[in-house]
Amino acid sequence: MRHRLIVPAAAAAALTLAIPASAAEPAPGAPGVGDPYYPSYGNGGYDVSHYDLRLKYQPKTDRLDGTATLLATTTQELSRFNLDFALDVSEVRVNGKKAHFDTSGEHELEITPAQSLGKGERITVVVRYSGTPSEVEVGGFTGWHRTKDGGVAANEPESAWWWFPSNDHPTDKATYDVSVAVPDGTQAISNGTLQSESSSNGWTRTSWRSDKPQATYLATLAVGRFDVTEDTTGNGIPVITAYSKDLGAVDGAARASLDRTAEVTDWLEGVFGPYPFNSVGGYVPNVDAGFALETQTRPFYGKRAFDKGSNVSVVVHELAHQWYGDSVSLSRWKDIWVNEGFAAYSQWLWSEHEGEGTAQELADHTYDSRPADDPFWKVKPGDPGPENQFHDAVYDRGALALQALRNEIGDKDFFAILKGWPAEHEGGDATVADFVRYAEGVSGKPLAELFDTWLYTAGKPDRAALGGSTATTRAATTEPASWDSIQAAKHAAHGH
Repeated sequence: MRHRLIVPAAAAAALTLAIPASAAEPAPGAPGVGDPYYPSYGNGGYDVSHYDLRLKYQPKTDRLDGTATLLATTTQELSRFNLDFALDVSEVRVNGKKAHFDTSGEHELEITPAQSLGKGERITVVVRYSGTPSEVEVGGFTGWHRTKDGGVAANEPESAWWWFPSNDHPTDKATYDVSVAVPDGTQAISNGTLQSESSSNGWTRTSWRSDKPQATYLATLAVGRFDVTEDTTGNGIPVITAYSKDLGAVDGAARASLDRTAEVTDWLEGVFGPYPFNSVGGYVPNVDAGFALETQTRPFYGKRAFDKGSNVSVVVHELAHQWYGDSVSLSRWKDIWVNEGFAAYSQWLWSEHEGEGTAQELADHTYDSRPADDPFWKVKPGDPGPENQFHDAVYDRGALALQALRNEIGDKDFFAILKGWPAEHEGGDATVADFVRYAEGVSGKPLAELFDTWLYTAGKPDRAALGGSTATTRAATTEPASWDSIQAAKHAAHGH
């Protein structure tokens, strides 16, 4: 019930001035979250808590039909809000009522509900859509990979636009239910745990669930003919891996790599702490891509990652991301080092574990392999710019920063940080500055200068900044045994 307040005219004028404009007039949500690298990515005015995706996909034509149901809470009074999406939309409903919708730019779906939405209101948004993902380009590229027997959604920093509408930024993470109908004899692979699989009238419907917060770009879908294998880690976590049935010559190398997923996960738990999700694995589709991606619980591996033979190092890299990048996500895309520096360094630790070269030897070799005038040293891993987001320097110089930190504070505090950080921020997001403060808190040492040298200063740092013993430095003139595999894994790590 509403009550009408009657006040004298002068008091009414003062009261009017005191009422915030936002309380009087609902406003459109922002068409982006304000990320300096990608200003139009994500949207303002609401937070998504859950995506329910019910899809039907025909591999022969690459036709995708879907109904997405988003559960969200408004963060302001809204007259209109946006979703990021690039396929054709036929209907939108907000809280059960038909909503007006339009498009703007290349990936903005503008939704005007039948009535404005209050701040803090729980809302349900239903979007019906269809399209041929491989024929849709945004900015001259597509995040959808067409294969002989289906298609794959996997790319960074964007891939959701080609298969579901979303608030596409890592700061708005949500849980997922993904249910996909495909022709019998074809599999649908996604994130999380398998909930059900049934067949009817020539179609098989498979349902997957991700019950922990997941960024939109980490959601994946792969449809095709796969050999699916199951295993468990030492702690009983289910391992699901899938290999395209037409991988050809790289099939053996791919299996020799991904079949060690349980072993690698067990080892990483000793480095980073308990695995943060309830499923793990990976898949190798027949996609002629030279990159891999840490899609949550089920990394994507382009088959070219195995051209030269088995590549366990890339498996280590993508699984390390489950802690650094997936469970703890970046707050802005300039904080990419929070993801890549640690995943790259995990490869050095794996080399040390396998007896193929210590992390210090690999750091010394990395430092010595590029002269001071190499453009590599001009890229600042702490803020590389969108054009250099996946530059070698973000990986290699980023890992050097961690070796320098290890030498500065000692192994006890260093490995305490590697475990403590993902536990501290589990399910959330963080910045490079957050990590620096955390490392200073654990070690009790001022570390701003160290990180400024390695992450924010152009030019090759003085060797003294790396630390390590003179004996180790001299030994590094011999290339470590695992150098080639680490480089191959690094170049297979990401691509956009």
